Amino acid sequence: MTTDNEQSVIRTLVAQSHRLDELISYQEGAVVSRTIINKKSGTITLFAFDAGQGLSEHATPYDALVQIIDGEAKIAISNKAMRIKAGEILILPANEPHSLKASQRFKMILTMLKS
Repeated sequence: MTTDNEQSVIRTLVAQSHRLDELISYQEGAVVSRTIINKKSGTITLFAFDAGQGLSEHATPYDALVQIIDGEAKIAISNKAMRIKAGEILILPANEPHSLKASQRFKMILTMLKS
């Protein structure tokens, strides 16, 4: 469920041009996220990972598209690791375990499609 504050932030983005890399900032030693769209059909979320930060192995019941917009990350799907750099995309298949670690600071867009 989206909070009133998140709804307010999302409304400020509607029907206006924005630079993706400026919509979220790095924070030392942290992972920062910002929801752009939150609908029953899916979500679009921006993330900024400081170097060395990551997400432990998990799975989701939906396909997801990762788009790297800055930096580089190591992403593993079912124990197959790959490096993904700015300008590249990767589809995370539903129900497959995956993890992520920042090789260096990086920003990504995560599009989750629920069906």
